[in-house]
Amino acid sequence: MTRPDRSSTHLVSATEPSLAQSQPLSTRRELSLPGLILGAVVVVGAFGALAGGLVALAGHLSGIGPTYSDWFGQVGSDSALARAQWALGDITEPQFYKSWLASIGLLIGAALAWWAGTRKKRWAGTPISYGSGLWPWILGSSALSLVLSNLAFGWNLDEGWQPTFIPFVCVATSLVLVYGSGWPVFFTGAVMGAITTTPVAELLIAHVTEPLDLPSVVANTTAMSFGSALTFVVSRYLPWMHLPAPVAQSEPATAVTTIRGVPSLAKDAIWTVRRIITDFTETQFYANELASIGVIAGVTVAFVLNPLFPSFGTALLPHILFAQALTSAIGIVVWRRLYRGGGWAPTYISVVSVAPATVLAFGGSAVSILVGAVAGALLCPVIARPISSRLPKDFHPFIGNTISMAVATALVVTVAAHVPGI
Repeated sequence: MTRPDRSSTHLVSATEPSLAQSQPLSTRRELSLPGLILGAVVVVGAFGALAGGLVALAGHLSGIGPTYSDWFGQVGSDSALARAQWALGDITEPQFYKSWLASIGLLIGAALAWWAGTRKKRWAGTPISYGSGLWPWILGSSALSLVLSNLAFGWNLDEGWQPTFIPFVCVATSLVLVYGSGWPVFFTGAVMGAITTTPVAELLIAHVTEPLDLPSVVANTTAMSFGSALTFVVSRYLPWMHLPAPVAQSEPATAVTTIRGVPSLAKDAIWTVRRIITDFTETQFYANELASIGVIAGVTVAFVLNPLFPSFGTALLPHILFAQALTSAIGIVVWRRLYRGGGWAPTYISVVSVAPATVLAFGGSAVSILVGAVAGALLCPVIARPISSRLPKDFHPFIGNTISMAVATALVVTVAAHVPGI
């Protein structure tokens, strides 16, 4: 969920493998503002057209398959198929999609990116999981943690929604990125993720966010922060957990903002388009264009089949998609200097917290989309970066991002309630 630049196991520079390696590198340290704006306008315009088309189409769709409420009723009645679909849908609940079709699209795109990346295909996109080479271990450990969460707490689903999805996007993955591959790390992350996050979120929802009328994402991301921090502390005392030795780098990592060949407006715009798309799967620690295209395509298909299925049956998926693209685009343009010379900015934070939460909280009004997207883009990195930079070196810095999700969402949704017209 964050660019892994503080651990010895983070082997990747954020290079763009689809660019010809034979071309000379530009010495320019920063992308041009016109190119960034052009790329941002292209993506936001495309998502605006997609959202508008889905909204217009929704009124003409009869609905194939169950609605979300019907499906959840099947989950609560202990249908094995519905329970399996629920667990699969957990994979894309962090994006507020909650769709097993979206999850299938995500996994297909991620697997394709991994396959293409290992064969150095030009179209593989940004190296998946930051080029760490750990994606199979990340997927396996986080999937096992998700299964354990559903087995341990899924029995409560007959009483209502449960945050069984949380372990997939925090403890297991971050532990693998910090400690590396291996079965001890694999199983430690999976087990600790299941037991330290979902029950904490359930307590916070019951005793904090629901009484204060705050979105459940505030409790969920707080639980991610708590469970991850606790796991990293506990791992210090587990005899089978060993931090790998630092890996010496013979040359500096290639900058995120590096453009090969002669810099141009078009190249800057293309970089921006790719960076925005990548933000859609940063929360799973994939951060890859093919994975993002897969999840967007999957959830779009789910909406076309039945508009009352994805995004918890709210019919607000088009609004959420547009708000996510808008908040990422604004963040990348505003915080462009953080990308200077190979830097990175946590612009994805609002994509999976403030922007969609504000849309859902206020029914998808135009004002809610704008307020959530702008406020999230401006506020989230300001909160996250100081926290991440002060964490112990054996903690993954994404913890600062999840803390930012909780704090920023609580602030923005609370303040937005007093905005006229929302």
